[in-house]
Amino acid sequence: MPGDSRVDTSSPLSHLNPTMPRTAKSALPAARLEREKANDEIYEKIYIAILEHRLHPGTKLGEDRLASIFDVSRARVREVLARLAHEQIVDLFPQRGAFVAKPTPEQAMDVFEARRLIEPAVMRRLITTLTPDKIARLRQHQELEQDARRRDDRRAVVRLSGEFHQLLAELAGNSALARSLRELSTLTCLIIFLYDAPTAISCRADEHSDIIEAISKRNSHLAEKLMLEHLDHIEKSLSLDTSPVEIDLEAVFRD
Repeated sequence: MPGDSRVDTSSPLSHLNPTMPRTAKSALPAARLEREKANDEIYEKIYIAILEHRLHPGTKLGEDRLASIFDVSRARVREVLARLAHEQIVDLFPQRGAFVAKPTPEQAMDVFEARRLIEPAVMRRLITTLTPDKIARLRQHQELEQDARRRDDRRAVVRLSGEFHQLLAELAGNSALARSLRELSTLTCLIIFLYDAPTAISCRADEHSDIIEAISKRNSHLAEKLMLEHLDHIEKSLSLDTSPVEIDLEAVFRD
């Protein structure tokens, strides 16, 4: 939160996903407040599992199974899944249930187009409201990324890379931008899992470092340029070619 330079590594997204203002929550009846808290915890566990690729795109999220795992009612699970579906992280199908979203190549390209429009605006707003504390927050997050890379923890690298972009939006101070970028970053993580080329480096640590340096120098033009190049590099590392593949039927069925 602004004014606090600490990074909560035990709950990486806790400061990025406020469901409602704290003052509003404190005014809720105790029973409802407890319910909201329980829903938030289930939501975060599913969200982190998706972000870290422990839940793959297309995975069925059965209500009965999740209710048993989290020791809650199916109705409670249904509320959480509806929230994830609202953020396009989960797909809900009548009579079939809930599944982790599986973006198509066309949807993937739409995600990157949206990010190219939003993230330069995030850079501009962040730089106009920049403080030493905000720079410290960014550098601390970068240290977490670098540590994950040293440990070759790919799941943590993908998660932290996405959270870097969410943190930029949070620090910029526009809740609408932060909410949009949170959804887009999560979809990008799913896209990377689905379409990552075998030799691709989807999100390079040095590019994040360069962006932080440009921000620290209040160079808005350079920060925007580096961000757009960064998004281009991520997209180009993916196998998003949607052209049909010629299949040699004779070869397929040849004895």
